[in-house]
This record gives sequence, structure tokens and C-alpha cells, in this order.
Amino acid sequence: MNTVDTKLLIIDDDTKLQSLLKEYLEDSGFKTAARYDGMKAVEAIESEKPALIILDIMMPGKDGFDVLRDIRQVSALPVIMLTARGEEMDRIIGLEVGADDYMPKPFNPRELLARIRAVLRRSADTRQKKEEEALLEAGGLILDLHRHRLSHGSEDIELSATEYRMMELFMKYPDRVFSRDEIMNHARGRDFIAFERSIDVHISRLRAKLETLDGCGVSIKTVWGAGYAFREIS
Repeated sequence: MNTVDTKLLIIDDDTKLQSLLKEYLEDSGFKTAARYDGMKAVEAIESEKPALIILDIMMPGKDGFDVLRDIRQVSALPVIMLTARGEEMDRIIGLEVGADDYMPKPFNPRELLARIRAVLRRSADTRQKKEEEALLEAGGLILDLHRHRLSHGSEDIELSATEYRMMELFMKYPDRVFSRDEIMNHARGRDFIAFERSIDVHISRLRAKLETLDGCGVSIKTVWGAGYAFREIS
């Protein structure tokens, strides 16, 4: 696994352990940042921008469970919790609060390193899956739900807010026939009064934009007496 520029944030009041961990993890290719209590954990996340947090449970002022609760209010960053007590209940509570993994002290640094890499791989896989789920594809078109962008090859297609919402509906449910009321309820909200002519104008504009795309393999079909359907061209 490539760890270049991957930063780990270690939150632990044990200065000796902090020093040993920083040296070992940096020798293994990671960057590290240290905090000796959890009072400003959220601020540390914003300033250090770590890829993973190593968090001790037993700390003065605010214990690791409360720190993790604070973190989970603002971030889904992976967290590995450490505890000197080695109690089963600590592990259970930590996982329930939102820890990704757990290690009792004392531990072998090589095992911690292996767990860090495993958690980072799982996090990357989850992030990639979410990104893939945010992309709708049909006939050479790609609708990016995160960026609110429709593209065809290297070309971005400019859409109005209403046109974007209509394309979102069509591409999520290809081949399904939508009535004019259903389309406008999705595109403009349920309280919008759907004038049939208004829908037709929006559909015509969308069709015109799709027709200008060379090799675009989709079309918006009129289903007489029922509405419209988005279909790939065979």
C-alpha cells in the first residue's frame, strides 16, 4: 500500500508511546501528527487533515469515548481505539460509538501497522463504492450526483436546475414511463402546479441538448397518453 502523504493523527496522553509510535509509523512511510489530549480533536482534524486517527481511551479531561462521539459529529474518518485496560466492554462500547478497530495495550507495533493498513484499505474501498454509486451512466452519458454535472466523453452539458432534476429521475429509472405530473413533482417539488405545456418545453430543451452530442446513445421517448421514458438507443 502506498503510504506517501498519508497522515495519521495520534491522540494519546502517553508521551513515551507517542514518541515510539511516531518513529515507527514514520519509518513505515506514514506522516504523523500528535495530540496529547482529546479536548481539541475536531480542530486537529481540520488542521491536520489525517487519513486515520489512533485514539486512546483513557485520557485526562475527556476520555476517548467522548472524543470519538465528538469526531463522529463532524467526520467519518477511520478510528482505531487503544486502551490499557483490555476490557471486553471497552471494545464493545468503542465499536458501538463508531470505532473502526480496537487494540488493547500493550501491543506489537507491527500488528498496529497491519491494522492501520487494513482499515485504510476498507475505507478506500467504501469511498470508491460511494463514488461509483454517485455516477449514473447510460448511452455514453454520465450524471455525477455529487457534482451535479452531466457529461458526455470530455464534454460537459449545461443544464438548468429543473433539467438536472429531470435527468436525475430519468437516469435513475431508465425505461420507466413517467407522467407529466410525476416529472414536475420531482423536478420542482410536489406543490408545483404541473402545466403540461411547461413539461413539454423542458423535454424539448433536453432533447435538443442530447441531439447535439455526437454518438449519444439515449433518447427521451414520448409515450402517447402516458408521458415520457428515457431509453438507450439500440
